[in-house]
Amino acid sequence: LPGEHHVIFAEVDGNFPNHHPDPTEESNLADLKRLVTKNNLDFGLAFDGDGDRIGAVDALGRVIWGDQILSILVEPALREHPGAAIVADVKSSQALFDRITTLGGEAVMAPTGHSLMKTAMTRTGAPLGGELSGHLFFAGDYYGFDDAAYAAVRLIRAVHLSGQSLTALHDAMPALVATPDLRFPVDDAEKFAVVDAVVARLARDGAVVDLTDGARVTTPEGWWLLRASNTQAMLTVRAEARTDDALASLLAAVDAHLAACGVTRA
Repeated sequence: LPGEHHVIFAEVDGNFPNHHPDPTEESNLADLKRLVTKNNLDFGLAFDGDGDRIGAVDALGRVIWGDQILSILVEPALREHPGAAIVADVKSSQALFDRITTLGGEAVMAPTGHSLMKTAMTRTGAPLGGELSGHLFFAGDYYGFDDAAYAAVRLIRAVHLSGQSLTALHDAMPALVATPDLRFPVDDAEKFAVVDAVVARLARDGAVVDLTDGARVTTPEGWWLLRASNTQAMLTVRAEARTDDALASLLAAVDAHLAACGVTRA
């Protein structure tokens, strides 16, 4: 690719002497942020250990999360596939689903998990899908799986086609505050029962709940999600709102529902 490129930590070492290769942990992106801002680069890219997840930072060193990367990829995808379905996992920002709809696409919410995402894409014929975790899936003119190197090229292309910088695209996104994926231990034998109990309480309260994967609850303040991990003895919580106070209110609601089930977020 033309341009000025810098590579860090290119030597393969399974001991991970620099940091764990997880681009969803902001602390793992500290060296990339420093490199980008020090050298006045347009943006930086990060990959996980097996090359199927991507992370990014803009010229100011701000993290572009997986659902935000997907939001940037949506416009060229829908230009090439008008009216197509775009799949995003249940943890993704509401701003992403709204953007897909605004651009004339069909916003499809899917359970978290790469096999579940690929199933949803096949079912809907979606050319593009992605998760908050940085798994991005390309069908249509690609093979339908998550490939971080290919995702990087597609992101570079999308930024070029926009005629703007990645930083400008980031600035144009709705100003929202959100938690990371908050995980806390709950026994495997109990985690699904806890979610079911919370869902029952929400139904009694007349809450607006999406049951795609756990319970995603929409309120005037924003939304929150409670789901059981597919792979660990964990429950996960995520929430998004327009203000810090609203976010705190959403988390307080989650904690109240968990407390009624005898569970506390550690």
